[in-house]
Amino acid sequence: MPNVSTPDLEALFRERIVVLDGAMGSMIQGRNLTEADFRGTRFAAHPHDLRGNNDLLALTRPDVIEQIHAEYFAAGADIVETNTFNSTAISQADYHLESIVTELNTAAVACARRAPLPGPRPPPPVGAALSPAPSGRSTGRSRCRPTSTGPTSAP
Repeated sequence: MPNVSTPDLEALFRERIVVLDGAMGSMIQGRNLTEADFRGTRFAAHPHDLRGNNDLLALTRPDVIEQIHAEYFAAGADIVETNTFNSTAISQADYHLESIVTELNTAAVACARRAPLPGPRPPPPVGAALSPAPSGRSTGRSRCRPTSTGPTSAP
């Protein structure tokens, strides 16, 4: 699939309002996946829990990620974001998978590009998604109460 150039994007933005996909994490949660889905065969013997590592699904259940992208395209999205919100070494450290960060990012782009498109249309742009900061679980500190220790949720 060819890359979309900056002039292509600029032309698209001048032409009309561009629709970006929605929340990948919510769509994944709606699938009620199991620990086995997150592990796949490759990580079946991994010594740590992997359920909730949504980014890992690009490797273990790419069909799920591709289907979600396809649903966003069918709903009218012009651009989808990669399922890489936590594909950083800091976030993957929670799962002891820092060593596969590059592979996660590459696989997520491939999933987005393989997603079926409704009707004939040119290949859409794919945007990268990254979290703005490590999760509270990764840092062990609350973003709302930086002096606290341990994982907490926002008030």
